[in-house]
Amino acid sequence: MNRNIILFGVVALLYLLTGYFQSWNLSLTILNTALIATIAALGVNMQWGYAGLFSTGVMGFTALGGLAVVLVSAKPNAENWGAGGPAILMGLLIGAASVALAIFTYNRLKAGRNRNLIVAAILIGGFFLFRAIYDPAVVAVEAVNPQFAGNIGGLGLPSLLAWPVGGLLAAVAAWAIGKTALGLRSDYLAIATLGIAEIVIAFIRNEDWLARGVKNLIDLPRPWPVPYEVNMQKDPGFIDFVAKYGLDPANASTIFVKLLYAVMFGIVLLIVIWLSERALNSPWGRMMRAIRDNEVAAEAMGKDVTRRHLQVFILGSAVIGFAGAMMTSMDGQLTPGTYNPLRFTFLIWVMVIVGGSGNNWGTVLGGLLIGWLWLVVEFLGPNLMGILTSGLAEGPLKAHLIDSAQHMRLLTLGVILLLVLRFSPRGLIPEK
Repeated sequence: MNRNIILFGVVALLYLLTGYFQSWNLSLTILNTALIATIAALGVNMQWGYAGLFSTGVMGFTALGGLAVVLVSAKPNAENWGAGGPAILMGLLIGAASVALAIFTYNRLKAGRNRNLIVAAILIGGFFLFRAIYDPAVVAVEAVNPQFAGNIGGLGLPSLLAWPVGGLLAAVAAWAIGKTALGLRSDYLAIATLGIAEIVIAFIRNEDWLARGVKNLIDLPRPWPVPYEVNMQKDPGFIDFVAKYGLDPANASTIFVKLLYAVMFGIVLLIVIWLSERALNSPWGRMMRAIRDNEVAAEAMGKDVTRRHLQVFILGSAVIGFAGAMMTSMDGQLTPGTYNPLRFTFLIWVMVIVGGSGNNWGTVLGGLLIGWLWLVVEFLGPNLMGILTSGLAEGPLKAHLIDSAQHMRLLTLGVILLLVLRFSPRGLIPEK
């Protein structure tokens, strides 16, 4: 039997065993989270596996995807928008126009003192004009009903529309980042993208007018056709159906909703894999791998390396932003405080490395495996540590070991990564 089929069968068995011995609700929760993370990992695989771009800005693009859900599907706050929304938009446009004008002027004028003075005057003048319009408008928006709103709200459109918008928002940000950072060496690119991701998170956390900042924004609508469990439990047809099989309506409704999410995310994953495989096996994909393996030789053959790097950087970031929007839709809330590099950057990179960078199916395997491992250890770690310390006498040592159970997921993840790098350095399913 094919080795890859066996590996996928083992991963599927892990989810089945989790459902059988723990609960199917838990197994489906892990599966849905892993599917979203796998889609984001495919975006990273495009950047690293196809082109060798070492970007650590995954967290920022994921957050931009989540922000898109707020801007598209959150309920409109007409009073907040009327208090200063147009002025905020005008201020942002003035700031962007000032930067664009400064760049245009810098490129058009001859190098020298006059050019520097003119560009500085444009930037400084634009900054003060931006602040003069933007700051009062922000104060006015945040002063309206700050306990429950304090932000401009969204468009109130279906949540499904926010998924491609999340990808588009991440792609625009990637274009802006790529135009400035892709000329850097690989290690500098990693540092720059990590810093920019932190800037994105800081912006979302501190600008309450946009998405309530650290106050969090809840009650985001679910994507069609996912129903709410409460409504299902009131449906006579559903109650009769579960009663026929002797199931609890509350538990059955939760499982049904998570199964529906799994089907939706699975369809998106298959579409992304199909498109990724088509791209990888096309002349464009072969060119990207040639650039990855030897940039100097590819440039000597007439290939615009920087332009191609920008293309794949935008594509990968768009996929990550799409996944970030899916996650926020499933959660039904945007919580900026939960975005951290460990979960939204490092974990995604581990999925790509363990599965096999450059191989889309390897990335899928790594995403499902590490996604299961990351979440299941959170539940099993305390129980396992309780069993291991059951023979110890009560005291500081036992208390310390039990308190350390929360770190078992990091230890387990590190051990798995080291084992894979030692015995299969190219990943479980290496690139062909």
